[in-house]
Amino acid sequence: MQPTDDPLVTEVGVFVAFEGGEGSGKSTQSHLLATWVESQGKTALLTREPGGTGVGAMLRSIVLDPATGDLSPRTEALIYAADKAEHVDTLILPALADGAVVITDRYVDSTLAYQGAGRALHVGELESLARWATADLRPHLTVVLDVDPRIGLGRAGEPDRIEGEPVEFHERVRQHFLDLAAADPAHYVVLDASESPEAIHDRVVAAVGPWLAQARGVEA
Repeated sequence: MQPTDDPLVTEVGVFVAFEGGEGSGKSTQSHLLATWVESQGKTALLTREPGGTGVGAMLRSIVLDPATGDLSPRTEALIYAADKAEHVDTLILPALADGAVVITDRYVDSTLAYQGAGRALHVGELESLARWATADLRPHLTVVLDVDPRIGLGRAGEPDRIEGEPVEFHERVRQHFLDLAAADPAHYVVLDASESPEAIHDRVVAAVGPWLAQARGVEA
């Protein structure tokens, strides 16, 4: 995967998103990548959706807390969109402008997979909403950590609102992530989340490295 002459390449920071189902190891791999980026003498910003900002943390508590109970799928989608708008405007875009390597645990694809394929909302409408909320900012690279939902859910502790959905819901989510990756191989890499964290990290570094090598302005 070579990012040469790609229109998404900026003269400053690099934007990497981790996507995948529950228990796929996104948080672990995000932290490992941030540590590696820093070891290369570059500035890393590690964040997540929902919850990467103060407002996002409040929205996260609403949308994931089982005590919230049932929400209209449209309401849920709008909460996630609000989180994304605040996240991009106040955190991601400023960090990229400063030359950071921004690493996010979930981004737009999670909305398309969970509220689209999972909740059966119209994916095209959701994408328009999510792209508007994020000013059409797209990651240079999205790393999809693929895991059988039965295995991934078994790794989780007490389930939140989303984790508590039936396995069929999570199977639809998984397939949508794979479909997104297959449609744009220049900006996605799919990794087997059943491998060891160390082996997955090595593959992540191999995929991210070319983007860091090409981008400018990311030195710490």
